[in-house]
Amino acid sequence: MTRALITGITGQDGSFLAEFLLDKGYQVIGLVRRDSWFRHNNASHLEGKIELLFGDMSEGVDIAAAVHDAEPDEIYNLASQSRPGESWSRAPETLLVNGLGAVRLFEAVRHNRPACRVYHASSSEMYGRVDVVPQHEGTPFNPINPYAAAKTYAHQMARIYRESYGLFISSGVLFNHESERRPLHFLPQKVAYGAACAALGITDSRATNEMGRPIVERGKLALGNLDIARDWGYAGDFVRAMWLMLQHDKPGEFVIGTGKLHSLRDLCEVAYGAVGLDWQASVVSDAGLFRPLESSQTLADPTKAKRELGWEPSVGFEDMVKRMVAAQIAGLRSLNK
Repeated sequence: MTRALITGITGQDGSFLAEFLLDKGYQVIGLVRRDSWFRHNNASHLEGKIELLFGDMSEGVDIAAAVHDAEPDEIYNLASQSRPGESWSRAPETLLVNGLGAVRLFEAVRHNRPACRVYHASSSEMYGRVDVVPQHEGTPFNPINPYAAAKTYAHQMARIYRESYGLFISSGVLFNHESERRPLHFLPQKVAYGAACAALGITDSRATNEMGRPIVERGKLALGNLDIARDWGYAGDFVRAMWLMLQHDKPGEFVIGTGKLHSLRDLCEVAYGAVGLDWQASVVSDAGLFRPLESSQTLADPTKAKRELGWEPSVGFEDMVKRMVAAQIAGLRSLNK
């Protein structure tokens, strides 16, 4: 039985990946912080089906112990401080987890499990402000926030360890991917929540935004820059790409995205349209929610992944958004029973 170690198993991607691997007959081990596991999380329903190792990606000894104890055939490094906007206020932590944590993992593999295949989660945020659209594996990086800078460091170190020590490390340059399991501080989930509140007549939400205000206040959803556009895909499709990378005959970098661009206005239109409402009556732009620097138009060119891995997304943008809105409505109704 193939053994897989997943860091960040309680997150959106980690939980989808764990389900995917279990369905394929894997033995799944998750490296998780105790405080993350002993509260409800995306992988709570997998208790009893997966093994757990407790540790922290900011601690090198925990990472080394996990690689030694799990004896994995495959490792999926998904753990991170995953909020680009919040990385401005948590820059040292972001570098420690997203950057140095990855390098410590590569070191642990080199010394304890050199035949293990490793997937490392990189990010389209690394492209930052770009002159070339769409972006592919050879597009230069231009990170413009601490999250992207840390991810770029880890991505380059993955290549260096692969080329210097012959390790099988593949990096997925993941473009934006969402699902019903995203936390509320992620923009698409916030929009889905706003649409659900509007559908249920909730004018002042319990949940709050990064400014400490209700996400929906006096019937209005406050967002930042409405002019941004992103390549948004479905998380369940992306974890399949991760697995395919480790089944490939050679390691490398792969851009994973839909190749389709949608604006924040499009996102709002689909979300509120799913409940029969006009988004413009419920959404406002708040300058206080703008990032200090905003990435320019990031759009994936997933040609290599399609050609070499046979990967294609299966869930479209509108279907994804509608699933998220439906899940938020169900969640709000359960809270109000």
